[in-house]
Amino acid sequence: MRPLTVGDVTVEAVVEVSGPRIPAAMLLPAAERTEIEAHIPWMTPDLYVPATHMFSMVRQAYVVRTAHHTILIDTCVGEHKDRTNERFRLTETPWPANFNALAITYDDIDIVMCTHLHVDHVGWNTRLEDGRWVPTFPNARYLFGKTEMETYRAAIAEAPDPDGPIYADSILPVIEAGQAEIVADDFELSDGLWFEMTPGHTEGHICIHLQNTGGHAVFSGDLMHHPIQVREPQWNSCFCGDDAQARITRRSFLEQHADTDTLIVPSHFERGTVGRLESLADGFTFNFRDGGSTHAPPG
Repeated sequence: MRPLTVGDVTVEAVVEVSGPRIPAAMLLPAAERTEIEAHIPWMTPDLYVPATHMFSMVRQAYVVRTAHHTILIDTCVGEHKDRTNERFRLTETPWPANFNALAITYDDIDIVMCTHLHVDHVGWNTRLEDGRWVPTFPNARYLFGKTEMETYRAAIAEAPDPDGPIYADSILPVIEAGQAEIVADDFELSDGLWFEMTPGHTEGHICIHLQNTGGHAVFSGDLMHHPIQVREPQWNSCFCGDDAQARITRRSFLEQHADTDTLIVPSHFERGTVGRLESLADGFTFNFRDGGSTHAPPG
C-alpha cells in the first residue's frame, strides 16, 4: 500500500505476508467455484489465481501518525507462537524489518488498537524475550473494545481458542504489564479517530474511523476479507462467527459509504488496499485508489 495522507495524518502499512495464499473454496464456503470464477475478468492477475483457485490476500498492520500520537492498528500473527494452523505456527516473517523500514522503533508506538481478537490481528502485541512474552511496544496503551474483550474471554472460558493460546501469549501479558485499557465500543481519541461497532465477524468487531479537515477514512478490519465480497456481500468468510449478522453489517456498511468520499482501508485487500465504494444497478463496486475496480471491464 502506498502511504495514505488524510489531512495532517499519515498512514503506512506494515506487511507480514501477501500473495496467493488462501483457497477460495475455504475462504468462501457458500460460493460455488463457477460463481467465483464469474468474477475472473476483474480479479486476475493479482487477486485470484484460476489455475489453483487461490485468493491473493495481504496480512498487514497500519502505522498511523497524527500530530500527537503514533498509532498501530492491528498486529498480524507475530513470531514464534504456537498455533494450530500451520500457516500461523512458529512463523518468522519480514514484519519486523518492514516495521523498521518506516524509520520508527517499537518504543515510538503510543497506542495499539485491535479491530478484533483473531489470531492474525493480535500477534505482534507481544514478542518473545528471554523465554517470556512481553509487550512489543513498551510505551504503548493497548486499547481493546469492551464487547470484544468480554465475549472473547467468555468464549475461551467455555472452550480453548481453536487457533491456539492467543489470550495467554498475545493479550494477557499486556494486561499483566498494566498497558491494557478496556474502552467503550464507541471510544473516541482526540486525534479524530473513533471506534464503531460492526458485529458479525466477531460479536465485538469494530471499525476505526479517521476524520479531519482533510477527509475521512475507515479501517474496516475483517468486515470484508477479499474485494469479491463487495460484489457479493452475501458471501461470508469461513471465519465469521455470526453469519446472519455479518451479512447485515456488511451490506449496511456498503450502503453507508458508497458514493461518498470516504476511503476504505481493509486489512487484507491486495492491489494497493485502499479504495472507495460505488453503488451500481446490481450492487456495489470497490474502486481501488491505485487503479482497478471490482466492476468487470467492458467486453
